[in-house]
Amino acid sequence: MPKKRSGGGLSTTQQAAKFLGVSVLAGAVMAGIALPAAGALGLAAKGSVQGFDDIPANLKSPQLSQRTTILDSKGNQIAQVYSRDRTVVDLKDISPYMQKAIVAIEDSRYYQHGAIDLKGVLRALNKNAVSGGVAQGASTLTQQLVKNYFIEEAGDDPTKVAEATQQTLGRKVKELKYAIQLEEKLGKKKILENYLNITFFGEQAYGIEAASQRYFSKHAKDLNLQQSALLAGIVQSPSRYDPVNDEAEATKRRNVVLERMAQLGDISQAEADKAKETSLGLHVTQPKNGCITAVKGAGFFCKYVENVFLTDPVFGKTSAERAKLWNQGGLTIRTTLDPQAQESVQSSIKDHVYKSDSVAAAATLVEPGTGKILGMGQSKPYGYNKNETEYNFSVDRDYGGSNYGFPTGSTFKPFVAAAAIEGGKSATQEYSSPYKMNYPSPVQQCNGKQWVNTDNEQVENENESEVGPYQMKKAMAKSINTYFVQLISDIGLCPVVKMTDALNVHQGDGSKLPQTPSIALGAIGLSPLTMASAYAAFADRGMYCTPVAIESITQKVGNEQKSLAVPKSTCSRAMSEKTADTINTLLRGVIDSGTGQQAGLDDRESAGKTGTTDSRKNAWFVGYTPNLAGAVWVGSAKQNIEMTNITIGGVYHSEVYGADTPGPIWKDAMTGALEGKPSESFNLVDIPDENDKGNGNGNGNGNTNGGDNTGGLIGGLIGGVTTDGGTTAGSTDGGTTPTPTFSLPAGFIQGNGNGGNGNGGNRG
Repeated sequence: MPKKRSGGGLSTTQQAAKFLGVSVLAGAVMAGIALPAAGALGLAAKGSVQGFDDIPANLKSPQLSQRTTILDSKGNQIAQVYSRDRTVVDLKDISPYMQKAIVAIEDSRYYQHGAIDLKGVLRALNKNAVSGGVAQGASTLTQQLVKNYFIEEAGDDPTKVAEATQQTLGRKVKELKYAIQLEEKLGKKKILENYLNITFFGEQAYGIEAASQRYFSKHAKDLNLQQSALLAGIVQSPSRYDPVNDEAEATKRRNVVLERMAQLGDISQAEADKAKETSLGLHVTQPKNGCITAVKGAGFFCKYVENVFLTDPVFGKTSAERAKLWNQGGLTIRTTLDPQAQESVQSSIKDHVYKSDSVAAAATLVEPGTGKILGMGQSKPYGYNKNETEYNFSVDRDYGGSNYGFPTGSTFKPFVAAAAIEGGKSATQEYSSPYKMNYPSPVQQCNGKQWVNTDNEQVENENESEVGPYQMKKAMAKSINTYFVQLISDIGLCPVVKMTDALNVHQGDGSKLPQTPSIALGAIGLSPLTMASAYAAFADRGMYCTPVAIESITQKVGNEQKSLAVPKSTCSRAMSEKTADTINTLLRGVIDSGTGQQAGLDDRESAGKTGTTDSRKNAWFVGYTPNLAGAVWVGSAKQNIEMTNITIGGVYHSEVYGADTPGPIWKDAMTGALEGKPSESFNLVDIPDENDKGNGNGNGNGNTNGGDNTGGLIGGLIGGVTTDGGTTAGSTDGGTTPTPTFSLPAGFIQGNGNGGNGNGGNRG
């Protein structure tokens, strides 16, 4: 083994090796780094230059990661998101002081040497040989740019980042070869521009524009001498010279830069001395990154947009491709969010449910006919502190929502009614609808099998006075559980499944609905976005459109804007116009005279349905006008709070109903969102009231179903003007008696017979 001399220097063998290494590398540099794949230096064993000749002759500049800006439908900024905060600018938009300062401190001979500063290389090699490693890099700005290219390409992959920054002679050789290529291709000014745009300045700021905004809240073109010197000094060690956390150290470094600029003649000594006397003059702008910074409570919608981007194949075949594009950024994403609707949603929720309440509220507004999501908000703000959450209660699990969605109660009943009507059932279909009954059994399923009530499961209405028979119109208005259980058992489960599939109604975890009669009562968890989109199909006379959040995307590539393909709403007919018009008529009745009266809009036609689940753990209102649909949910995300004897939004409730808590939220949100918008009308159909059926039939019989022990009046002229229950008959002799053109109010003859307010568990 070679021995060191007594004086501690290198042995003769080590000196020879040092001389040989320096000579070979220097010769290679002067020859343009014309090395074979393994290299005359024998570096391939370290894996540093393996495949070196396979690298393209012309190194392409990577697409720099930049900020992505998310806009609402009117072009207002919602938020900015980025993996690296960077805004690329042209050299003309960078202060001349900054250009001179970075050259002075990082590569003072930049304009005198080529891609490689040979004097610097030899000086560094000498020092490195003495130290036995790579203690000094002697990198020019061009070489540093190459290294930053490697780091940029590595992204957030720690292994690739380590490879890009490893201090080996092999990596330095790569840098040298690429530096030569860049000098030939780009020239000095473009290299300087690229370097100032790519390098890291600390405090999450990449590139000079972001750094200028972060430390001084100004554009890079407006930096003065001392500010430029400060930023140039940070580059060598952003953590050590961080002016925010160590003003003294940053000041010393700034003054070193100023002195160097004076030595090089970039500024006079007097200018340098004067600048040294100034304070740092920081005017720090805190980083505003991510959906947590979104305005108007749009953080959850912002995150939904991000999740759509990361999951939709339109943006890349694999999740890795989509993530790379998202992290690369430089995107301008115009969304469907309507600022008027969004502000109305958030204001309404804030007025009715406090963020500190034990339960939460979520609301989503969707435009019929387009699927555009116009508003999305909730009472628990987006965040990670007390009374905040990162879960979006309006959407499915795969898009940042809860695991399973939330049981919908009676808001599911219109889907059963739509399936029945589409299959030929009349809206006057009548069932006995007792107060309590066993689930009918067996019930036909899609696979040819039958659901059987082996456990004698029972269903009951909200109030004991709710006893049939009922027809569909009144059963929908009063939300009669036993009616809809009888209806679904009559038509079978398959028509309901077919209808909900056409409306893309699925569980919050993405799975299909189970084929059991209890789905008629909303026992399965769905998301507000799913419900709003499905009800929008009623509003659009049977056309279902998949929800969309993104209208357009452009990406900045160099100095150009490139348009990207975006997901489009797919519209398809889910039911006939007649079926949809019938449902609209039924659900308008819910608001006019049924359980949803508290939610009805004052200035335009509206329709909707209330829903409340067992133990009052969830309350819903889902409704629409011809040009806007919305769903509101109130409950506990963990499904562990029964909303009885509870205060919500400062209002005490002995029992929460779909009408009295989500209903008013829906009303206020819709009213504000639709202000100034056209007031459109539904295409309604004639569904005779149960009160209107008692007309003579030519044989003198005026038979009607659905009475409350109220016999025919005036010999069948008004045969069974009724409310609920019973079968009555009025009779008259001879001739045909005209059907009256009016109906008497419920209770005109013998009380109203409704026995309650029509709200409640599994019905609303």
